[in-house]
Amino acid sequence: MPPFQRHLASHPAPIFAAALLAAGSLLIAPAAAQTGTVPLSATFQTCLDKSGGVTAEMHACISAEHERQDQLLNRNYKALMADLTPERKKQLQTAQRLWLQYRDANCQFYADPDGGTAAGVAAADCVLQMTAGRARELAGLRP
Repeated sequence: MPPFQRHLASHPAPIFAAALLAAGSLLIAPAAAQTGTVPLSATFQTCLDKSGGVTAEMHACISAEHERQDQLLNRNYKALMADLTPERKKQLQTAQRLWLQYRDANCQFYADPDGGTAAGVAAADCVLQMTAGRARELAGLRP
């Protein structure tokens, strides 16, 4: 047996982890693609790099970054509201409520019950990507 095959046979866990990470990336990609690539924090990327493809660790990274992006979204929403007329405030409030409903329904679809743990990561990443995208969208709407 060639050395490469002996190594694979004797060390299946790293290969499985790499395969899981690759599969997870394929599931996450559609969620990221729907809003375009949104720049996220360096802390998030470092966290993901250190996760080693472990689902629980990836969820923790996504959750922490979602908290940062949600805070940014809320700051941008409040700043935009402060600049609007009463009529435009009502319009933005309605749009934001509908956007939240859409985001939640859309990302829940990624949580395929037959998709295993990677589907849960994909759903969480969908929420993160859409939240970050909306935060930037609201910032861009300010006069």
